[in-house]
Amino acid sequence: MAKTTVEREAMQTAGGEIPASGEAAASGEVRDVKRTTCCIVGGGPGGAVLAFLLARKGVDATLLEAHPDFDREFRGDTIHPSVMEIMDELGLAERLLELRHNKIRTFTFQTVAGPFTPVDLSRLKTEFPYITMMPQTSFLEFITDEAKRYPNFRLVMGARVRELVEEDGVVRGVRYEGHDGKHEVRALLTVGADGRGSRVRRLAGFEPIKTSPPMDILWFKLPHEEEDPEGVLGRFGGGHGAVALDRFDYWQAGYVIFKGTFPELRHEGIESLRRSYAKLVPEFADRMEHLEDWKQVSLLSVESSRCPRWYRPGLLLIGDAAHVMSPVGGVGINYAIQDAVAAANVLTEPLKKSQSQLKDLDVAYLAAVQRRRELPTKIIQAVQSLLQRQIIANALSSNSPFTPPLLLRLLLRVPVLRNIPAHLIAFGAWPVHVKGERKAL
Repeated sequence: MAKTTVEREAMQTAGGEIPASGEAAASGEVRDVKRTTCCIVGGGPGGAVLAFLLARKGVDATLLEAHPDFDREFRGDTIHPSVMEIMDELGLAERLLELRHNKIRTFTFQTVAGPFTPVDLSRLKTEFPYITMMPQTSFLEFITDEAKRYPNFRLVMGARVRELVEEDGVVRGVRYEGHDGKHEVRALLTVGADGRGSRVRRLAGFEPIKTSPPMDILWFKLPHEEEDPEGVLGRFGGGHGAVALDRFDYWQAGYVIFKGTFPELRHEGIESLRRSYAKLVPEFADRMEHLEDWKQVSLLSVESSRCPRWYRPGLLLIGDAAHVMSPVGGVGINYAIQDAVAAANVLTEPLKKSQSQLKDLDVAYLAAVQRRRELPTKIIQAVQSLLQRQIIANALSSNSPFTPPLLLRLLLRVPVLRNIPAHLIAFGAWPVHVKGERKAL
């Protein structure tokens, strides 16, 4: 009787490395083939947390990260209460908070009527009534260092995935290019966690449904001075918006513009950007001279999208690979991590069983992950879209000073309703907890 792919691979060497086979091996292109239970592509928050959760439960997990390190400019650094509660369930919150960080308890915007605070996390019933502002590099290094405590975790940096390994319509792993040539990883399950530009998503033929938020954001750095306040600054007015995120050693400054207007702004020259930003944030006017060239500016083309289907046999998408989130509310990292926790909750035991019984993973489990996470994603994307259309688009289309809608201001005065925005930002529409680890309240 012919053996299944899983059976053939299980008969290979116990060390997890098997001879290259097939066309790739015949051509001499692939240096080696390694076997794992779950191959996760993308070492961002979702991929790193999923690899850690699987490894700690005894599932072999290989994490492939395309870059040689985790250091990136202008990536999200917000860890919301939902993630801090997950870290607490795992016994990691205390050590995580030993790393350098700030705590943000409110979102406050300056308006013509004075400060406007649509989100106040301090009233929430949680041990972590704040957003933890921490460099994403620090968080990723922390999680992967924790994962390295388990012998069944493997991290490969500089692994640029080029192909999916497919047999009879089932994804069996990936081929990637490293610093020393091409390699292959065979897996029962491949997870695409490689962000908004997901190569895994493209290779698998998934087409996300896209919407077009009304804004783009220009990111650049400004010097941080000793007497500066901590946290986040936010302003709207004159048809533009400004945000400044405290990065300890510098400010990550964002300039919000109408979508598609960057070429016009660039044509006006860097001085125009300096003047406009200084007008919105006058306390930074004396340091705008540090912005000398457009090479210092990165354009974030804001988008929002969602794949109708997040899986196929042998493959699952999570995080921005499955659903690109708008930066409104800074929830992208937290939804990716919640996806990872939900996936680990559903898949850990089936992966163990499939491996021990030499059987393919039933696609029904992958469908279950999407079912658990799709509705919360749709809800938060709908809320983001509403805010973008009703507030941000109006603010960007008007040269008048920004004034929050009257209805919103009235709703935030009602005790029963005023915590809804904070709860959505903090926990999402459907909080996720680590299976078997939730602490008693």
